[in-house]
Amino acid sequence: MENLEILPKNLPVPADDGACAHLQGLTIPDLSLTATNGEAIALSTIKGRLVIYCYPMTGPAYAALPEGWDAIPGARGCTPQACSFRDHFLELQQLHTRVYGMSTQSTADQAESKQRLHLPFELLSDENLAFTKALNLPLHLVGELKFLKRVTLIFEDGVIVKSFYPVFPPDKNIDDVLEYLKEHK
Repeated sequence: MENLEILPKNLPVPADDGACAHLQGLTIPDLSLTATNGEAIALSTIKGRLVIYCYPMTGPAYAALPEGWDAIPGARGCTPQACSFRDHFLELQQLHTRVYGMSTQSTADQAESKQRLHLPFELLSDENLAFTKALNLPLHLVGELKFLKRVTLIFEDGVIVKSFYPVFPPDKNIDDVLEYLKEHK
C-alpha cells in the first residue's frame, strides 16, 4: 500500500476559481457537527480564534482512494495536511487557537484517521453537507460522491476573517495559517 503521508510528485495544482471569494465576513453557521470524540460541537458557540481546515477525505487504511484521485487538482494531500496541523498543534494552542479538521466523511472513517495519524484535535463530519451548504463551500464531485474542496477558514468570535483557497501544497497550509495568526495577534 502506498504511503499517504507523502505527496506524489507532479500533482495538478488547483486554480482559484473564485468559489470562496464570498466567505470573508460571514458568520459561522448555527449548527452542530459530530466530532470524532462523539460530541456534537455547536460551532457558533465557540468564542475566540478558531481554524477549520476543510479537506476532501483522509484515505482510510482499509480502502483505496477513488479512481483517478491524484488527477483531480487539489484532491490529494489530506493526510500530509492533517499531519502538519498535528505537528504544529502546540504552536496553535500557544496562539490561543482551536483547530478542527472537517470533511464529508463519516465520523467512523474520521475516527480511524484520527487514531492512525495520532491527531491531538478532533475532526468534524459534515456528511449531511449542512456546514458546506450554509457557507456555500466548493465541492469535488466524484461519481455520486461529494467531497469538500480544500479550504481553510479562520474565525474570530464566529466571523470568518481569513480564508485560504485554493490550498496547495496541502502540507504547507499550516505555514500560511501560522503566519496569519502571528501577524494578527
